[in-house]
Amino acid sequence: MATNLVRFEKQGKPWWGVASEGWITPLSDDYLTTAALIERGEADWRQARGRTPSVGIEDVEILSPITTPCRIYCQGANYRQHMIESGMNPDAKLFNMFFTKSDASIGSARVAVARPPHVKLLDYEVELALVFRRPICSAVTVTPDMLADYVFAVTIANDLSARDIQLPQTQFFKGKSYRGFCPIGPWLTVLDREEFAKIDDLELQLSVNGTVRQHDNTSALVFKPAETISELSTFANIAPGDVLLTGTPSGCALRVPPPPLRRVMQLLPERRFWKLFLKSQGRRPNYLKPGDRINARIWSRDGALDLGEQITEIVG
Repeated sequence: MATNLVRFEKQGKPWWGVASEGWITPLSDDYLTTAALIERGEADWRQARGRTPSVGIEDVEILSPITTPCRIYCQGANYRQHMIESGMNPDAKLFNMFFTKSDASIGSARVAVARPPHVKLLDYEVELALVFRRPICSAVTVTPDMLADYVFAVTIANDLSARDIQLPQTQFFKGKSYRGFCPIGPWLTVLDREEFAKIDDLELQLSVNGTVRQHDNTSALVFKPAETISELSTFANIAPGDVLLTGTPSGCALRVPPPPLRRVMQLLPERRFWKLFLKSQGRRPNYLKPGDRINARIWSRDGALDLGEQITEIVG
């Protein structure tokens, strides 16, 4: 049975606990980092599952279940329809598109996110996030039945992106790393080994002000977690508590111009090209504005897994 581990603040101090049906059972010991919880907290949280909950989840401040410092690895354009929407052929893709976000972007699933004053094209990207269990310091070949050896938990992430920085400046790292641009949680869902197969059949949904913008199933991932971790391990070191964002479904605010228009625009000088592109994007109403409320959820269709819900308000 999956276990939801939540990090929360009580009496000015961070705690870990097991979340269930609106309540929290605090763990007995202190774990200053996510890595510490992973490495020595299993007996504690397994015992906590058998105790009576004592803390109302609405009575405490929910913190990010990912502590810093850590590394955030990301996959770009990894859902079939999102690739098609972005002008790519999913059947012709041979390798992952990897990038990173600064860990300064990590935030709670229950706090407001400030849109920087100079950012006008703020986009949303709901993603399934994998939290690593063990160090990886050399190339490994991971198969689906080995995922439990490398992945500690799954959770929800929102890869907020300043498109007017990311694209004209060719700055994925900068455009996606402003403080608060990676809400994570509300909790870590720790799967039993036999539940890992459900990762390939999870529903993702993101709505803005009550209107659904993104909805897909992880069965549509082009590169699945096992092969992605294998590829990532060929060039990156990984530590317990590091995170992999596995890609976002179609439905983002960003729209790539159709191929005929792109070909014409690419003949223009670079400054003129980006001026026209940003002007066209600025006319789209889906980019986030102060006052917008984002709800993001991930769950299994059979009801066995519920990764909770993120509730994020945009301010600024």
